[in-house]
Amino acid sequence: MNNDKRALRKQIREMKRRFTPQELAEQSLPIMKALLADKAVAEARTILMYYSLPDEVDTHDAVNQLVRRGKTVLLPRVIDGENMEIRLYEKPEDLQEGSYGIMEPTGEPFTDYAAIDVAVVPGMGFDTSCRRLGRGKGYYDRLLPKAANACKIGVCFGFQLLASIPADGHDVKMDRIITHG
Repeated sequence: MNNDKRALRKQIREMKRRFTPQELAEQSLPIMKALLADKAVAEARTILMYYSLPDEVDTHDAVNQLVRRGKTVLLPRVIDGENMEIRLYEKPEDLQEGSYGIMEPTGEPFTDYAAIDVAVVPGMGFDTSCRRLGRGKGYYDRLLPKAANACKIGVCFGFQLLASIPADGHDVKMDRIITHG
């Protein structure tokens, strides 16, 4: 199973390299527009987002739009080789470069996982059954079960939505996927 996942990650990384950063940013726009229009997001008070890497669906503007809409926005911060914590995000100045070159929040730690209404989750790939293929470290598979009440929304480029992804028992499924193209 792990070899299948490893091969799939490699294949998706190669697909991502076919696009310039500008093309990926352009492909991100309709995805983020759909996310911001999503009923669960619109009704949510507290949203766990992610601050995207250059090869992921670009969330930077959407994160700030959610703050402007009065949402409590949370971002993950890697704290060691296995775990992430969640911190409050209020403005771009709340970020500093952390693990893996990811811009991470410096705000107050957030531990009221039951208050998270929506979790927006990146992935290397997703499938039509809402299974997610992460980067292989298991960070989100350990974090998401703590936010049991959250509607889990995976976001991805069209080429990252696959017919099927191999899954293990610990892999957390999404409630839905938002993509485009």
